[in-house]
Amino acid sequence: MISNPTPQRALRGHMPQRPTPRAATTGEHHAQLARRLTPRDRWLARMLYEHKVLTSKQIIELCYPSKRAANHRLRDLFTWRVVDRFQPFVSKGAAPMHYVLDIAGAAALAYEDGLDPKKIGYRHEDAIGLAYSLRLAHTVGVNGFFTSLVALSQQPSTNGRLTAWWSELRCMRLFGDMVRPDAYGRWREDEREIEFFLEFDFGTEALAILSSKLHDYEKLATATGISTPVLVWLPTNRRETSARGALATALAQLDHPALVPVATSATDVAGELDPASARWLPISGSASRRPGRLRLAELAQLWPQAAPSAAPVSPAVPAGEAPSALAAPQPLPPPLPISNFGR
Repeated sequence: MISNPTPQRALRGHMPQRPTPRAATTGEHHAQLARRLTPRDRWLARMLYEHKVLTSKQIIELCYPSKRAANHRLRDLFTWRVVDRFQPFVSKGAAPMHYVLDIAGAAALAYEDGLDPKKIGYRHEDAIGLAYSLRLAHTVGVNGFFTSLVALSQQPSTNGRLTAWWSELRCMRLFGDMVRPDAYGRWREDEREIEFFLEFDFGTEALAILSSKLHDYEKLATATGISTPVLVWLPTNRRETSARGALATALAQLDHPALVPVATSATDVAGELDPASARWLPISGSASRRPGRLRLAELAQLWPQAAPSAAPVSPAVPAGEAPSALAAPQPLPPPLPISNFGR
């Protein structure tokens, strides 16, 4: 019989000690960070500023060779208050850890861009408050779409590369007076390149509202003279079938439907899961096409009028305005030797 059992508190994992919010903004703390943060650490912090929240799985897809390497480095970044984390409640199993930008990380990015940390629009309460946001799952879903493209870009066996990824907030600041896409992206593969707006549908939005957005995209194309495809990602094949009918009706009612190329896909489409694979089904229009689903790069050949310009136009942000104060990060992380991971 055990007469002296181990106390429960002794069985708990060690919680890393973190500086207080005030200490995390001091010169002494940032002097220590200066020798600790790698270019990839700063890039990850910038990605969290731009895209708000990333799960541990998405961060591994973005910039780490293994789960072990990611956990080791993320623990350090959490300890230094470069990132913060939370784990949402789910009814079954356990949700992955979700990471957001923390106080020291936001200040480091501001100093890196020569800005006052108080003027970049960052508030720790807002960042960690995403844990309770009704749009958390939607934001994570949109980010997962692009992190899978980033992971594909880094595979030696693929010729594809994600060359641009703008968040919903950055798109709103640039196009918000006309349309508010969930994200903007640009994909290059086999000397073909396509830029696109993403509409990520969770099945909770009325199809009439989803299809009405095509009128706004037509207005944007007319104003800019640039025809940008709209990719609609749906949760199920059944939802996709219903959405395609509503979208086709809305396209037919436009004055210039050729200005708004549209293609759809669904999570449960058979085949490879990455968005670059042959899973996109264009809405029938004036352009002829072969039957069946197309690869993302093949849409560029289908819609030659939507060929992107040499480089995406950066949003012009008035001085002092916060959400786009920091420069948009490149979608791919800076290259680092594998031996540097975990340091």
